[in-house]
Amino acid sequence: MSVVVASRRAAPLLVATAGFFLLTLTHAQAQWWKRAPLDFESCADAAEKLPTKAEKTAALADCNAKFAGRRKPGGGYSYYDFLQDRSFDIAGPNPTPEEQKKIDEAYTAYLARERRSNEAAQATARQQREQQEQQARQLLQLQQVALRTDVERVPIPVERPKVQQTVGQRKGAPCTKGAFSCEWPRLSESLNDLKKLFNPTPSKPAKKG
Repeated sequence: MSVVVASRRAAPLLVATAGFFLLTLTHAQAQWWKRAPLDFESCADAAEKLPTKAEKTAALADCNAKFAGRRKPGGGYSYYDFLQDRSFDIAGPNPTPEEQKKIDEAYTAYLARERRSNEAAQATARQQREQQEQQARQLLQLQQVALRTDVERVPIPVERPKVQQTVGQRKGAPCTKGAFSCEWPRLSESLNDLKKLFNPTPSKPAKKG
């Protein structure tokens, strides 16, 4: 029971504290804005006048959240879309709904171009890979053909011919007409007959009885 009573008594104090905090924050914002900025640049100029670095950093973040456009040197504003890495001309410090629609449509077209570019790059890489594989197969075939050709060019040892008989033919073997080996026996017999004709063999003396 005492806890509930204490909670009820503390509630007005909490409300008063929250209200004081909101009033202080509103007063601080009114003091730091002084006059509502028109665009990011005027907001950043006001933030730079704050006394502490923490306050400057927080105020610049607030400026960046409030204003998407940036002043152009020649007048007007530009909006940088980091997703497309490009800038768009806009009329005011923030894109209008119509301008935002055009930015979104440009982003959709950008994604389509990127997808087509990636598909083309993949197709080119695939074609190059297939060409390289085909060239490798052709080179392997040429190497195999060259290897077979080199093997066919190696000379096969030829059997040495048998030594022909020049002294005479084997007994009973047919003679070739005019061959010296066949004519020599007949010439030898004729020479022996001539020697016997011119040099007769002396007759043996008769034995004495």
